[in-house]
Amino acid sequence: MPIYHKSTVELMKDYFQAIDLKDEKTFKRQDLYDWFAKSYGKIKRGTLYQQLVKISVNASSRKHHNPRSDGSDDILFQTGADAFRLYNKETDAKEPTEFLDEEESEQHFVLEKHLQEFLARNLSLIEPGLRLYEDEESGKNGMEYPADGRFIDILALDKDDNFVVIELKVSKGYDRVVGQLLRYKNWIKRYMTDNGQCVRGIIVCKEITDDLSLACDGLKDIELFEYELYVKLSKKAESRF
Repeated sequence: MPIYHKSTVELMKDYFQAIDLKDEKTFKRQDLYDWFAKSYGKIKRGTLYQQLVKISVNASSRKHHNPRSDGSDDILFQTGADAFRLYNKETDAKEPTEFLDEEESEQHFVLEKHLQEFLARNLSLIEPGLRLYEDEESGKNGMEYPADGRFIDILALDKDDNFVVIELKVSKGYDRVVGQLLRYKNWIKRYMTDNGQCVRGIIVCKEITDDLSLACDGLKDIELFEYELYVKLSKKAESRF
């Protein structure tokens, strides 16, 4: 049963009418959230997000929200990470488009932090003898190591005391991480190496795509690793009273 006299999608249509949404005019996700907070505050933000995905024909995860096959949920077209307009069936394609929106960004950030913390404690999973770098003077370790105003995900040393720069990527957009890694490698080489130390790089990502492999082709001192996450549940014996 709807919380109000109309379903959430019908109330969204009221919002579209209130802002005179037509043709190429767009609205921002936050504008919709703000309108509902004032007018229909019992509807949660998560519900609005799910419904936006469902009625946006090119939302990347729309298929997981069971849009109706009769086309009645084909209402919006996503033009950016947080921008939408009305769907035009004559000109707009329904192919999913990758937009990293606010909610997904937050999820990826949390996951990347967990992955970073786990790997920092278990660097031997990447390579035997690999250990977190420790700066004796400052007491700073290799997690979020500062490099000229930016931060290296993990700075490590291998068994031969050579530097290893590790960058993590849980979402797509791998071209950027290659550039970051090269920049960090060269910064470490210029300002931190001595006694013939080498610097190499490692990218840990969810999927080694063809684009990522191509970007790293010929870079002999960069290695690529894929990670895989899983959860194991074990039932404990029931308590007896």
